[in-house]
Amino acid sequence: MAPEETQQDGNVNEIEQSVEQLQNDLQAALTALADANDKMLRTRAEAENMRRRATLDIENAHKYSIEKLARELVHVVDSLEKGLEVATDSEQQQVAAMREGIELTYKLLLATLEKFHIHQVNPLGAIFDPKQHEALTTQETSEAEPNTVLTVVQKGFVIHDRVLRPARVIVAKAPG
Repeated sequence: MAPEETQQDGNVNEIEQSVEQLQNDLQAALTALADANDKMLRTRAEAENMRRRATLDIENAHKYSIEKLARELVHVVDSLEKGLEVATDSEQQQVAAMREGIELTYKLLLATLEKFHIHQVNPLGAIFDPKQHEALTTQETSEAEPNTVLTVVQKGFVIHDRVLRPARVIVAKAPG
């Protein structure tokens, strides 16, 4: 064998080894790509499932957000029904019992509202605050300071620190 043939055989062997190495590298890269693609598809599917679950959770939270309040108010309804039953018995004899029942129901309702951070506002004698009160009219008087609440026509309600319904009031003004 001539030295040129030996050198060519060596070059061919090197080329074949390089091609084989490149094919192995290509196969490894294709396998890694397939794995990464599979992971990406799984991650995308998992993200979509999480989004759907979050959407359902939000819908349920909106749908059932007042469930606790509703459960508590059911007791008030029961109490009012009992009061109505008493009213039909004999009205003369039951007036005192009915009044007591209505007072208890009223207290029960206010306590239920308090559990949910809904507070009644009775601003009688307080300085008029347009953020929390609705002035129905003004009345001249010397018995109260000007710009104070003279009469509460309808009590207001706040939930946490937000006005649910302003108190409707009559405001005092200085005699003119």
